[in-house]
Amino acid sequence: MKGIVFTEFLTMVEETFGFDMVDTIIEKSELPSGGAYSAVGTYPHTEIVSLVSQLSHESQMEVPLLLKTFGHYLFQSLAKAYPQFVDRTSAPLDFLEQVETYIHVEVRKLYPDAELPHFSCSRPNSENELHMIYESRRHMEDVCDGLIHGCLEYFKADCSVKREAYPDGRELFVISQNS
Repeated sequence: MKGIVFTEFLTMVEETFGFDMVDTIIEKSELPSGGAYSAVGTYPHTEIVSLVSQLSHESQMEVPLLLKTFGHYLFQSLAKAYPQFVDRTSAPLDFLEQVETYIHVEVRKLYPDAELPHFSCSRPNSENELHMIYESRRHMEDVCDGLIHGCLEYFKADCSVKREAYPDGRELFVISQNS
């Protein structure tokens, strides 16, 4: 997993819970990396799982809520760092539809070894509804949920989001613009 995920997570923890919490979760997680991350480095996915689990224990917040909160935070951070990605469109459904075909293509140019989730998108019912199927061996669906909500907030969109888990481990997100 790319280091930018770790550095952004720890920044969110520091901003939300304070530097002492960052220190605590790193120390108690007993990470092979020691908790020293570079945004361009690559680290085992198990380390973010350990950090999130430890934060859940220390903060008494459920893991899914922490992951959604992080996803929301991450979208806002990435939008500031890479405005060229989000400034291409003013429509959130169009932006989300381009995650696989544009955003991930550009991310791979910056980070060729990035292991990204896969998205299949369609608009089966109308232009005001997007179906996104999320697929990843890391199962970070809650982070994806937070990213989607962060995107909708960024674009100031009035949308609803429904989730449905498939038996094969994929997750369907249905994002609908409200009238």
